[in-house]
Amino acid sequence: MHRRLLLTSQGIQPELEDVFLSCLGEAPERKRVSFITTAARGEGTYYPKWMDIYKKQLEGCGIKNIEEMDLKGKTPRDTRQALSDKEIIFVNGGNTFYLLHWARKSGFCELLPELLKEGKFYVGVSAGSYIVCPTIEAATWKRQDRNMIGLKDLTGLNLIPFLISAHFEEKYRPTIERAARNTAYPIVALYDTQAVLVEDSIYKVVGTGKREFFNGFKEG
Repeated sequence: MHRRLLLTSQGIQPELEDVFLSCLGEAPERKRVSFITTAARGEGTYYPKWMDIYKKQLEGCGIKNIEEMDLKGKTPRDTRQALSDKEIIFVNGGNTFYLLHWARKSGFCELLPELLKEGKFYVGVSAGSYIVCPTIEAATWKRQDRNMIGLKDLTGLNLIPFLISAHFEEKYRPTIERAARNTAYPIVALYDTQAVLVEDSIYKVVGTGKREFFNGFKEG
């Protein structure tokens, strides 16, 4: 069983629906989703309105079984039990520092590689995409996240060998170019209509829009 991740900027946008559905392998109504909401707490409100948008995206693709989960306060045993019967692990956006803190505390970081080997499909949205990178330094580049939890170690899960910068717009190009000069990692900047599809060690940008690669990132 090969590992598969879909690392999005803004969830399952219409431009990504076909890719998402092709990754499911069978009728979407049979799939069970763990809808991880943790990053939203770091934004100062537990359930911002945009979370409903991501849930409706899944429902629009035929997903019916969506179970919300917060990693905060979970033990590794709790986390394993909650994810064991789910085919899709959907990690929502919000505050990346907060999400990574509780992903570590809950045992999620250690468990996820094992779950991917079992064939579970990981979908990240913004912060949910950042945490699988070598570091979450990209969360600091556009001042999009505040490190209110005081996280000192920015090491990510390191499931991919490059960094993702979500919500790319042309006005951010100088910021990303400056960041590229100060990091050792290749960078993919994603428009909200794009994602990186990871299949084992093959990486491909999917969706619509110009490909924005920095520091020598290459698909394939």
